[in-house]
Amino acid sequence: MTVPYPELDTPSLIVDLDAAEANIAEMAGVSARHGVRLRPHIKTHKMPAIARLQLDAGAAGITCAKLGEAEAMADAGCADILIAYPLWGRPKLERLAALRERARVRVSLDSVEVAERLGASAADPVQVLVEVDTGLHRLGRPPGAPTAELVAEVRKVPRVDVVGLLTHAGHSYRTTSPDELRAVAEREVTDLIETARLCGGELEISVGSTPTARYGAAVPGVTELRPGTYVFNDATMIRLGVATEATAAARILTTVVARPAPDRFVVDAGSKSLTSDGAGTPGWIMVAGRPELTMSFLSEEHGVGRCAPRTGPEIGERLEIIPSHACPVSNLFDTAYGVRGGRLDQELAVTARGRVR
Repeated sequence: MTVPYPELDTPSLIVDLDAAEANIAEMAGVSARHGVRLRPHIKTHKMPAIARLQLDAGAAGITCAKLGEAEAMADAGCADILIAYPLWGRPKLERLAALRERARVRVSLDSVEVAERLGASAADPVQVLVEVDTGLHRLGRPPGAPTAELVAEVRKVPRVDVVGLLTHAGHSYRTTSPDELRAVAEREVTDLIETARLCGGELEISVGSTPTARYGAAVPGVTELRPGTYVFNDATMIRLGVATEATAAARILTTVVARPAPDRFVVDAGSKSLTSDGAGTPGWIMVAGRPELTMSFLSEEHGVGRCAPRTGPEIGERLEIIPSHACPVSNLFDTAYGVRGGRLDQELAVTARGRVR
């Protein structure tokens, strides 16, 4: 039995660097062809080395969800950062002020209350993007008049400069066909453009979501893309038709530790390595190169799979599993291992892991 990556213990997060670099180049090409700025979200990888690859390929800056992520990336030399999250509380505002001394920082918000706290704590104007709810129903007011009214209120706040509108079409993950996905993407953009018209003035149009990015970039009026998952992809992106097994760069290297029944095998990667996001969805996690194997369920330290009776992997065999959602998986490891051509190439520090504040 040939043992892949014998230097590594399991479970380990491995990143196919050739695939990741191809994904980075492809999305950079999409943005360049349409004249749209690319600002990838680093929540997927949380690794300064991967962020540097994205910036070197033409990204204008990065997006972070939390101040802690932004601080880690600024420490690594990232100088243009959007924190796509409302910041509240004195500790965070003090950290934001310190971060703004060493990087260009914009933030997003969806309330006057957050804007007022930002302005009151700032020595000079803070650039903000107002978040719009285009269908996810998470943050933001609905597009059109409700958001235009909010923008008018925020514009009155001293030392707060509204520079754009922002949205995240996370509801695109629930689409079931390319036509439906395209419709979500186009609606996301047109809603923002119409809202910007009602707001008056020149506003940036910043859209996110890996599934919708390629469609949204082609709609006139978009100024910025913020996809994250595209850099690694995952089983969800494969299900949505925007990735393939070959472009799924992040995998969990795992070992078969038991064959307790003829049609069942168990690996040493459970929910603490693979995340339980998407559990129950057909094909929610995949065994790379082994379509005859299916993963049934996860407990914390066990991954339970199914195979045809008296076939399938042997105890001690190593498998590469494509997770359902790459972003939380990166947050489960201190170190990832970059590989090329089946060989270990380098260690990758997951520096922003656990930076949830």
